[in-house]
Amino acid sequence: MKDTNKHQGLRNQLVKILEEKGITDKNVLSAISKIPRHLFLDSSFEDFAYQDKAFPIGADQTISQPYTVAFQSQLLEVEKDHKILEIGTGSGYQTAVLCKLGAVVYSIERQNQLFKKTSLLLPKLSIRPKKLIFGDGYKGFSEAAPFDSIIVTAGAPFIPQPLMAQLKIGGRLVIPVGENDQIMTLLIRKNETQFEKHEFGDFKFVPLLENKN
Repeated sequence: MKDTNKHQGLRNQLVKILEEKGITDKNVLSAISKIPRHLFLDSSFEDFAYQDKAFPIGADQTISQPYTVAFQSQLLEVEKDHKILEIGTGSGYQTAVLCKLGAVVYSIERQNQLFKKTSLLLPKLSIRPKKLIFGDGYKGFSEAAPFDSIIVTAGAPFIPQPLMAQLKIGGRLVIPVGENDQIMTLLIRKNETQFEKHEFGDFKFVPLLENKN
């Protein structure tokens, strides 16, 4: 679990790349500069950990490209103590970014192998989400709702209704929507029944699977 000056230097370079690609949220960039992404990857990928690329993490899942993590995090407009639901814990890297931003994070993972691995890893890195849940992300987590924001880190063919229902008025839902390629979509809840929708171009994610636990 080593994090060296060399790793910090590589993170600083990564932050510059993200700035060049249009990430402007200083808090997000600061979080990425502090989190040892190489520790979230298999050791065979360690030398590539600070490239702006996605990598496999087992169970047919990937750790998202840092740009994607930064882009989604920026769309959330996280403030300290915001209660955030993350659908798809995966490696825990996005979870770590949200925790570094001061959010109170609930995160759901449906792959038991990843759930166990990440549950052990995060405390070792002193990253403490409020709750890690093994379950079906399509259902959200109603017992802790409503949330200030919800982030989905897998491609969804449609926006799950329970997630919309579990968002606070004024809350933000960031979700990649589509079958093969996804459109990054932001929903802002205006009132009980109305949502404002914004779309932000194409991204590629592993699919969000329903009822697969």
